[in-house]
Amino acid sequence: MQYDIREQFGRYFEDFHIGDMYKHWPGKTIFESDNNLFSLLTMNHHPLHLDVNYCKDQKYGKILVCGPLVISLVVGMTVSEISGMAIANLDYEKISHDAPVFIGDTLYAQTEILSKHESTSASDRGVVYVETKASNQKEELVLTLRRHVLVPKRGN
Repeated sequence: MQYDIREQFGRYFEDFHIGDMYKHWPGKTIFESDNNLFSLLTMNHHPLHLDVNYCKDQKYGKILVCGPLVISLVVGMTVSEISGMAIANLDYEKISHDAPVFIGDTLYAQTEILSKHESTSASDRGVVYVETKASNQKEELVLTLRRHVLVPKRGN
């Protein structure tokens, strides 16, 4: 038997319904190596993300995970349900870091479908507007973001 991986990875425009909620799995525990590598790759050398001694005298007393890493992980967690078939992520908006994320925290995410509309420029696709919220292992909200995702219609 042969399967088309696109049928299992992401959704067509018609499959999204306003108010639907997707709970993404699995969660992701953030390790020191994740934060170090991301900070070095993106050239974010702020001591809050890399220097334990510096952090001891700061507000939280320990290393903070780099914010763009949190965003990247959370968006990545949504791909299989939300944007696996995406033609494009059109924008990211209203991104808020609701609480700090630390080394050893585990992130969990869920996405709500806020609205959707057919594309005005091409009849074979539509735009889905979503809000994703991420929490840590203590169920504290740590990140909220909204984005518009351009997805194909079924049969095109």
